[in-house]
Order: sequence, then C-alpha cells, then structure tokens
Amino acid sequence: MKKILISFAVFILLLSGLLFYRANTFYDDQQYVVENPIKLVKIDTEAALKRFSQAIKIPTISFDDRSQFDHEAFLAFQQYLKDSFPLVHQRANLDVINDYSLLYHLKGSDPTLKPALFMGHMDVVPVDEATADQWQHPPFSGNVIDGTVWGRGTIDDKISVVALMESMEMLLAQNIQPKRSIYFAFGHDEEAGGKDGARQIAAFLAKKNVVFEFVLDEGGVVTQDMLPGVSKSVAVIGVAEKGFVNLRLTVKAPGGHSSQPPAHTAAGILAQAIVKVEASPFSADMRFILETFQHIGFATDLATRLPMSNLWLFSPAVESMMLDSPSSAASIRTSTAVTMLKGSSKSNVLPTEAEAVVNFRILPGDTIDSVTQHITKAIGDPRVEIEAFMTNEASPVSSTETYGYKLIEQTIRRLDPNLLVAPYLVQGGTDASNFYGLSDNVYRFMMVRLDPKTMKRFHGVNEQILVEDYMQAIQFYYAMVKQAAQG
Repeated sequence: MKKILISFAVFILLLSGLLFYRANTFYDDQQYVVENPIKLVKIDTEAALKRFSQAIKIPTISFDDRSQFDHEAFLAFQQYLKDSFPLVHQRANLDVINDYSLLYHLKGSDPTLKPALFMGHMDVVPVDEATADQWQHPPFSGNVIDGTVWGRGTIDDKISVVALMESMEMLLAQNIQPKRSIYFAFGHDEEAGGKDGARQIAAFLAKKNVVFEFVLDEGGVVTQDMLPGVSKSVAVIGVAEKGFVNLRLTVKAPGGHSSQPPAHTAAGILAQAIVKVEASPFSADMRFILETFQHIGFATDLATRLPMSNLWLFSPAVESMMLDSPSSAASIRTSTAVTMLKGSSKSNVLPTEAEAVVNFRILPGDTIDSVTQHITKAIGDPRVEIEAFMTNEASPVSSTETYGYKLIEQTIRRLDPNLLVAPYLVQGGTDASNFYGLSDNVYRFMMVRLDPKTMKRFHGVNEQILVEDYMQAIQFYYAMVKQAAQG
C-alpha cells in the first residue's frame, strides 16, 4: 500500500508539473510590436461633435414592420451628409442604391491594387415605449453634456458612418491622392436584416465585378472586463459572425369560451413546445474562444490560463463554466431565445391561434436547415407548425494572416499600444455578411470602448458615447483609410 501511495503522489506531482508547464508555455505573446506610433490628425472637436449631434437627431429607425418605414427621415439623413461633408460629395462618386442606401467610391490611381471597403449603417433600432421614460436625455436629442454624446446611433451605428465621412473629408482637404480605390457602403436597413440595403449594394458591386482586398464593418469593439482572466483592455476583431433565423411556432385550435376548455388549449400546447425548445440546447463548440485565447492567453491570470491550456483534461469543466454565463455561452454554441408570444385577445376567450417566435443565432458549422430540424425533432408535435423567417446563414471565417487583418491589428496597436488585439466570433449579425462573394477577407471592428455595463446600452436605454471615444474612432478610421489608400 505504501508503494502505491508513493507512486500516486509521484503521478500527481508529475501531472501538476505538466499542467503548470503547459499553462506557462502554451501561449506565446503574438501581439504586434509597436515601433512607430501613429501621429494623430488634428480634429476640430467642436465642429465634429456638432455634425455628430445633428446625425443623432435624425430618427432613421428600422422597424420589423416595414410599413412603418419613415422615408423622410432617411432622405433627410442623405441631405445631412451632403451638407456636412461637401468635399466627399465633390470628389467621390455616389450611387444611391434602392433609394436610401449609399455607396461612395473614391477612385485610386493604381488599378492593380484591389479596393478596400469600409462600412456602417444609417438606421437605428426603435426606442421601447415601456422604457422611454428611463432615458436621462431624449433618445434623438444628440445632446453633448459633460463629455458624453447621448442618443440612438451613438454606438450602433451612426458613429461608423459619420466618423468615416469625417476621415475622408479630412483626407480630401489635405489633397491626398489615393493609390488604392476606397469604397464606403452605408446600408439603411441593417437592423431589419439588410436585405434592401447592404444586400442590394453587394449585388450592385457584384455586377461590376468588384473584388475587395478587405472589408471592414462594425461588430468588434475594445472590451474591458469582458474576457475571463484578462485585466487589460482587449480590442476584438470579428473574423466571422453568427447567422440568424426566426422560427415562428403556431398552434391552431377551435377556440370557444374559457368556461369549457379542452385539456390543452392552443396556448397550452404552444407552452409545452416552448419548454421542449428551451430544454434542447445546441452542442458547445470551443474553436472560436480558443482562437481568441491563442492571441491573449499569455496575458490571462493563472486560474484562467491553466484550464484553457489543458483542455484535454479540463474541457468539460471549462464548457460548463462558460455555459453558466449568457454572454460566454453565446460564443460557443447556437443560441436559443424565445422572444415573442401571442394568444387570445381576451382573458375569457380560448385562442384559435397561439404563436411564438424563437430567435436563433447560428454558430458557423450549424445552418438554418439544421437548426430547423433540431427544433422540429425537439418539439416532436405535428400540432405545432414551424415556419422560418428573417434568415441569414452563419458567415465563413476570415483569416488573421491577411493584409486587411494585419492593417486593422497594427493600426489599433499603433494608436494605443496598451491594447491587446485578438480575433473573435461576432454574436450578432452585421451587413458585412452580404459581402463574402466580393472578398474572403471580411472583418468587423470599431474603435469604441465597452464594458459589461455599457454593453447593455446596445439596443437598450441611455445609448451614449464619451466624446474622447468618438474622437478616437475618427482617428482610427482616418488612419485606416489613409494607409489603405496609400497602398
């Protein structure tokens, strides 16, 4: 027995040594080494803030019900851009796509260089009436108070549109002649799926056989306290994005008075189906979080680095931990969210039709068909009709070894060498997903700082951005457009 205990102790020591060795050697510091910081361009802050505030005031809202589309607001935004950025409109070609989406093209002198495409979207989500009184400042005020800009679009996503226009206006004012052609694409319905905006822009460019060196859209940000075990801020660049599909679950029944109900009403049958849906989550897939940790693992604390570098042993525990948090769970599997319910219009009337909508964010590797099949099997009830709508497949995965990714990475670090940079999977959808037919190198990042608290302002209450962050966003886009244009 003594020999067995000694052997077991030796085994434990060897195992511990192996775990700690891997934890301390598995991740190398792959961060770009900054030798030449970017020289900041001089910005007229007061004028830039005034233009940004004007953009926020225009209520370019996207509703799922397109009959509520406000034509006048989007036409007003077009006019605002023309008035605010005259040099861009004098020097760049502008195509208005499908009446409201905008495609700018500044032609380069070297046709051997593939053009670069920078993107943003002009539309914003509605303000929920139930939370309207919780806004500290009106959502379309564009107020600039105590170093903060308030309103819908300050972070999603008029910031990209206006900061890009500011960058090009400044470049043209300096008479910089581009070698590489530069395109700006601004969709008008990203928040409603992008089929009338970005998808039509992509189709327009495809007919002209335009192929891009890289595409940069919104999606990634500078995160703080959002990645486990990392104390430093991390700029995450989206190299892929989830797809999405809504499944409408419908149950029909005869109806009648509630005083004589059947064993299961249409609403009851639907409720059982919803329980089955939520009880049948999709399998976890760690590959994207592993890619992120390959770039920042060296900077994580030991408690995080040890299990992540030894997944051959700790994989079940790591998966369990990540699945306990909604934000991290969404990064490793197709997510399921029951979002809408509808039944009878009166408390004493049996519903003749009960309906629910379940929104799925599809991890690359899953598909709309596989999600639909998974849910059909989980429900297992022919009384529940299942219909897919507002669909978009998950994107391909872009390489981190391309000119485009390296340019984004290096620009971030040269602007702020204290930032770590890593690729990641975008959990929401962006207009960029429409452009894979025009480039293999599609990325998502904007120079905006967010933490767990401020992240909730996306599509939420009190959307806002610090003035210094908006100025940094202009610096980032100016540097990106200038470097890309120079070839």
